[in-house]
Amino acid sequence: MTQTPSHIHPAVVPSLELWHAMIGKNDLSDLVTIVHPDAVFRSPMAISAYSRASALILALGTVIQVLKDFTYHRQLVSDDGLNVVLEFSARVGEKKLKGIDLIRFDEQGRIVEFEVMVRPLSGLQALGAEMGARLGETLPAFKAKN
Repeated sequence: MTQTPSHIHPAVVPSLELWHAMIGKNDLSDLVTIVHPDAVFRSPMAISAYSRASALILALGTVIQVLKDFTYHRQLVSDDGLNVVLEFSARVGEKKLKGIDLIRFDEQGRIVEFEVMVRPLSGLQALGAEMGARLGETLPAFKAKN
């Protein structure tokens, strides 16, 4: 992986710019325009992925309401320019956390996989409790069958 943004695949550039603009406005209403219909979401709380774009959009649309003081710090890009890692920090209530968003794009610039990893455990637990309270009844229906 490299930190050189110029290695981003040309089709990914506008999608990533839109992503950062949406995060800056705290409004993911345009997310559907850059997500592949068969995209998967990988939660830091579950080993199995959630399938379909609707699960990804639901999870990210909810987490943006949960995380406070959200800030991206670094961006790393794979050699093919289709995989981006975004390092972030945020808090849930009084619990601070750090994490990464691992985003895989297709050659049309659409998100096909979005995986989140979070540390420390206390931050992950606070995030999981808040997300569970909001989506505990809804998100499990999107679990990918292995």
